[in-house]
Amino acid sequence: MSRIRQLASLLQKATPLAILLCACAQFSTFQLTAGELRIERLFGAEIKTGPYKHPARIEELRNGDLFVVYYGGEGEYATDTGVFASRLKSGSHKWSHPVRIAHDPFRSLGNGVPWQAPDGLLWLFYVVRYGETWSTSRVQAKVSRDNANTWSDAFPLVSTQGMMVCNKPIVLLNGDYLLPLYFEGGNNPDFTGADSSGLFLRYDSKKKTWQETGHIRSATGNIQPVAVETSENNLIAFCRRGGNYEPTTNGWLVRAESKDGGWTWSEGVNSSFKNPNAAVDFIKLASGNLLLLFNDSMNDRTPLTVTLSNDQGRSWAWKRNLTEGPYDYGYPMALQTRDGKIHMIFTSHERTIVNHAVLDELWIKEGGTVQSWLPKK
Repeated sequence: MSRIRQLASLLQKATPLAILLCACAQFSTFQLTAGELRIERLFGAEIKTGPYKHPARIEELRNGDLFVVYYGGEGEYATDTGVFASRLKSGSHKWSHPVRIAHDPFRSLGNGVPWQAPDGLLWLFYVVRYGETWSTSRVQAKVSRDNANTWSDAFPLVSTQGMMVCNKPIVLLNGDYLLPLYFEGGNNPDFTGADSSGLFLRYDSKKKTWQETGHIRSATGNIQPVAVETSENNLIAFCRRGGNYEPTTNGWLVRAESKDGGWTWSEGVNSSFKNPNAAVDFIKLASGNLLLLFNDSMNDRTPLTVTLSNDQGRSWAWKRNLTEGPYDYGYPMALQTRDGKIHMIFTSHERTIVNHAVLDELWIKEGGTVQSWLPKK
């Protein structure tokens, strides 16, 4: 029996306690007090969409609902997989049961990313794998005009082999959108090739067309970029490093800059942040501070760490671990909702559990109360 199946079996036996912990968190999460962190367990083995639930992404809809999607099925390379979605209605304390909103009867799906544009159109970007490895993937999309109640048919967004999506777009100061993509080379499940590179699709909000930008190139390759516009046309991007998963003393997030609105990028160089070949997120908060969410390790997806900059990324004055311990905390994503709260979504327990954290800037700066179902080390 695989490690994931063994873990799923153990979690299944613990379902009543897990559901109790989850329910308690759901009833209290949105009464968050200043300087508090709360982490709730959303979905695990009790949700019959397959043991694999990874990665997860979150969006706030225009009507105030929170909308979460994850890639689910029997495993990362299974074929009968799909993108599943759950909703927390505004004012409610209970997430809906996940339902499949994207599926291919012949191919495996991958990362799903929901994003509602300023015009109200809700996009779902996701990966379709055509061959044995992710290097054969393409990017497809669906759209919803009624806040995810119904969806359009799927349509190809990028047909170039090896293209994938992982993170949501940002809106540039001129109104255009910038969707992070990446090209993954190597054709191997155990490493990404040195030709792997981050890039973006830029959406012209007037012409309503997507156009590919230049790539971020780096010595050992990089994938899964996330970008922030610090001032008009000036952007910073962090990328997951390329390479393998062997122990290293030289594993760092890759950093690049653009001076022309994301059309072209500087060479990617090692930043000061560790990276265990794992996804990160990077956003600008309403305060103007920049937030980076990452695994502060070169070899393990623990701890899960958040850091803040108040000078456009030149320095990082505050850093705090959201969680640390015996589990893996992967593919984190951060979202600041209209009420100012910071929501984070990530997976754990070898990609079988989806978790949801809520906090504020005060907790990052000063620490405070922590209520979490995740045990410490």
